Amino acid sequence: MEEQTAQARWEQRSQRPLLALAVAFAVAYAVPIVDSSTGPSVTAWCTVVEWVVWAAFAVDYLVRLVLAPLRREFVRTHWLDLCAVVLPVLQPLRLLRLVSTLLLVGRRARMAPQIRLTTYVVGSVIGLLMFGSLAVLSVERESPDGNIRTLGDAVWWSFTTMTTVGYGDHAPTTGLGRMIAVGLMLSGIALLGVITANIAAWFISRFEKDDVEERRQTEAIAALTEEVRLLRAEVSRLAAEREEQRS
Repeated sequence: MEEQTAQARWEQRSQRPLLALAVAFAVAYAVPIVDSSTGPSVTAWCTVVEWVVWAAFAVDYLVRLVLAPLRREFVRTHWLDLCAVVLPVLQPLRLLRLVSTLLLVGRRARMAPQIRLTTYVVGSVIGLLMFGSLAVLSVERESPDGNIRTLGDAVWWSFTTMTTVGYGDHAPTTGLGRMIAVGLMLSGIALLGVITANIAAWFISRFEKDDVEERRQTEAIAALTEEVRLLRAEVSRLAAEREEQRS
């Protein structure tokens, strides 16, 4: 059995702690948005948690870079991780911390071999719906012309946007809100494409499995038919020999 590299062992051991930190980030990001009456101290603590989680993913990237056998190749193949680590430092906006953490969580989740494609897609849909709703609510709630005032409005808008239905009853009015809408629309189209392709691949594999089973049964029947034919020929030969001996 091939021995795991140091990088692979690190990724395997850090998988669950990082996902737990991602849940903490989700709670810290959601609390000040859902409950706008939270005091400054709670908001400050939530901000600290967000930065700590982002820092943990940044450290994870640096450790994987150090442990990688080919560091230049690692940077080239993980450029999206690097962008997600660097962006919040250049411009410390909450939305950038959200985007970078989602990207880093998604990249690390895809490294886990035990997570199947369907699980990853479902998790991505739920995550995008939740964070898209929170993000648009945070930027649209205080807009004078905005019509997304409650969490229910934001969730409904996220559903219609990700599915590209677009009823138009709720729509972002700020530039940042429209950027979030573009991201949700593109993500929704991509995820729907992945889901459709996954379902189609399942049906194709199912049909191929049925065809293989049918061919196997057909070959077995043909072999059995040939054996019966040979057996009848042998019986006929033995009967003919017995008749010759009697005569």
